[in-house]
Amino acid sequence: MQTFDIVRKSQPNKSFRVASIIGKFDLQSEEVVEQFIGQFDIPEQWNVGLIVGKSGTGKTTIAKELFENAYITDYTYIADCILDDMPSDCSVEQITSMFNAVGFSSPPSWLKPYSALSNGQKMRVDLAHSLLLNKELIVFDEFTSVVDRQVAQIGSFAVQKAIRKQDKKFIAVTCHHDVEDWLLPDWVFNTDTMTFHSFEGQKKNRPEIKFEIFNTADKTIWKMFAKHHYLSHSHNNAASVYVALVNDQIAGFLSVLHLPHPKAKNIKKVHRLVILPDYQGAGFGIKFLNEVGKEYKKQTYRFTIVTSAPSLIGALKKSNEWICKHYGRMTAKTGIIHGNNNSSNNSKNRITASFELK
Repeated sequence: MQTFDIVRKSQPNKSFRVASIIGKFDLQSEEVVEQFIGQFDIPEQWNVGLIVGKSGTGKTTIAKELFENAYITDYTYIADCILDDMPSDCSVEQITSMFNAVGFSSPPSWLKPYSALSNGQKMRVDLAHSLLLNKELIVFDEFTSVVDRQVAQIGSFAVQKAIRKQDKKFIAVTCHHDVEDWLLPDWVFNTDTMTFHSFEGQKKNRPEIKFEIFNTADKTIWKMFAKHHYLSHSHNNAASVYVALVNDQIAGFLSVLHLPHPKAKNIKKVHRLVILPDYQGAGFGIKFLNEVGKEYKKQTYRFTIVTSAPSLIGALKKSNEWICKHYGRMTAKTGIIHGNNNSSNNSKNRITASFELK
């Protein structure tokens, strides 16, 4: 058990303005004294902690005092591309793998400078940067403070998945209680009441999410997703289009084409799949694929996808509902070549994985 009794004193110089406020409000002293008393009983095995409370209740003071060497506020980003702002001793593979781990899975955005990212993306980049520093403990202040609350919740769930996968220790410091259910912390210290609570050994379940899928004839909705697709901004108007909503907000796009084949006449292939950045890392892509794929399976179609996105390949390999049919470069001998043979986006020009829904 770790106890603390922190005293902070502030005594401004006697200026005209200071004297004016002291006199106007009849303050007994110009010295401001704050005291924070409490105790932490952190379990031996843990990955995610949460320090939460209203502004002015001592969150930052306590975090800095108890975890000074692990405390993080922000980083300096100066490069034209965030890839070049990551630690210099990390390979491109390590960086992109970490981006995917924290739910920042949009390769086009990897080429942007930090200033061009959304607040939700910036939060995930900061976390990826922290994890790439190879620190055992990370204390992240102002966690989700500048993002939309729904984005904060989805982001929190993605963050805790990445932390546990890396087997790191992460402490979020925030004034927002709404992230607790999504961050699934192993322990919480509430600075409003100066109380500590451990959830050691308790089962952690993510809150229910309203997830809906709609088939739409409006092909122009692709414009909303095009810039986030890792491969191409083009779209075949012959494809059937599906849109996913998360808590009534548009979050994902999936389109399906019939696959011409010399023998099999019942194969449908995924043409485009995009989950908007703020909703990445929470498993919506796989859920989207599974739900749409099952509807085609009911109609006796085979349902396939070819992708070179590392995060999607990894997720499909782990899924019990998909089987990997091919991994490597597609050729006329090993399988059907997808796309225009003269296109630079042709799957012959990159490593791909082909999967089929069981």
